[in-house]
Amino acid sequence: MSLAPSTPDSSRPSSVLVQEPPLLDQSHLRPGHKASLLSHAQTLELYRQNAKKTNDPAIQFEFAAFMVEASNTMNDENPKKKDELIKEGLALLKKLSDRGHAQSQFYLGDCYANGIGTSKGKPDFEKAFPLFVHASKHGHPDAAYRAAMCYENGLGCRRDPSKALQFYRKAASSQHPGAMYRLGMAELNGGLSLSKNPRDGVKWLKRSAEAATEDFPHALHELAELHIVGVENVVFVDIEYSVQLLVRAADLNYAPSAFKLADCYEYGKLICPRDAALSLHYYTIAAQQNHPEACFALTSWYLVGLPGILPQSDGEAFLWAKKAADQGLAKAEYAVGYFTEMGIGTKKDLLDANMWYRRAAAHGDVRAQQRLQGAPTTPKNNNKKNDCVIS
Repeated sequence: MSLAPSTPDSSRPSSVLVQEPPLLDQSHLRPGHKASLLSHAQTLELYRQNAKKTNDPAIQFEFAAFMVEASNTMNDENPKKKDELIKEGLALLKKLSDRGHAQSQFYLGDCYANGIGTSKGKPDFEKAFPLFVHASKHGHPDAAYRAAMCYENGLGCRRDPSKALQFYRKAASSQHPGAMYRLGMAELNGGLSLSKNPRDGVKWLKRSAEAATEDFPHALHELAELHIVGVENVVFVDIEYSVQLLVRAADLNYAPSAFKLADCYEYGKLICPRDAALSLHYYTIAAQQNHPEACFALTSWYLVGLPGILPQSDGEAFLWAKKAADQGLAKAEYAVGYFTEMGIGTKKDLLDANMWYRRAAAHGDVRAQQRLQGAPTTPKNNNKKNDCVIS
């Protein structure tokens, strides 16, 4: 069972609803066993020589992508070398794109959308959007999905729901799970110039769920929610199946599903029995994706500990509360203030505590407002230390 790390990993990206997938995953381009024994510069030169010996666009693309990826792993101590790699990689991608190589068109657009090779390192969708469109015309599903997102949100083009719908359908025809999910939600709730059609919406969600990936697990969660409440003449209530869908989504590291399961196992909701170990397991999955409520839940668990499974640790409790507070969760901001005032898991600092109380008060936390006014908060149990994290 996975439990919380000794120190929260603040570098992990936050989990969001359907947005853009991780944009630059070229992990398959890493050097092989023998190449890994070489220096980074030698490996790069091997790729360069191989690319020069062939006109195969696939090989040239892999070299270009490798250069961009290599630049991402470089620190800022040698910015000139980093810029040279990016320029060389993007120049080759541009040549391949002009020759109609779909993967190069998509990847180059992907770079521009992430501010790689753009003015001041800012996203440039005016450059990215046409490349997504061109790649989609060559049958690239991810490019069609990204072009649809651009049309829907007005990124590099005018907002055009009907055009967005056209490109989502094009991507969905190639079983793109993100596109199928977006079509499902549009049919379910009305959107993209479509009228509400729950039956067709659920069909798209089911297709997306069947093709779910770690980048696109959203349909699994949505179907789970629908099977909890039901949709008349479309979706029947099936709590057991709903939990199965949530488990599948959580196994794909989808934070909302993991958090919901954790809450169910902590309090015995749906058909889930009370199970502290499973609750911790799923809270941890969600917290590692920076889910603020899950981070704060781990604060509570670390304050009390779980014999044989989770050691009690004020220090860990403070770190997880701080991680949730940094994301603007009011009760976590209050908790960090309380920890800092009392010296629980961190050193006492009344000025810092006051700052956190002000943040929590601004977000509507009554206890923080009372603390700032000098009025005592009302304990909810006999454990003063734990009272700061109980809602």
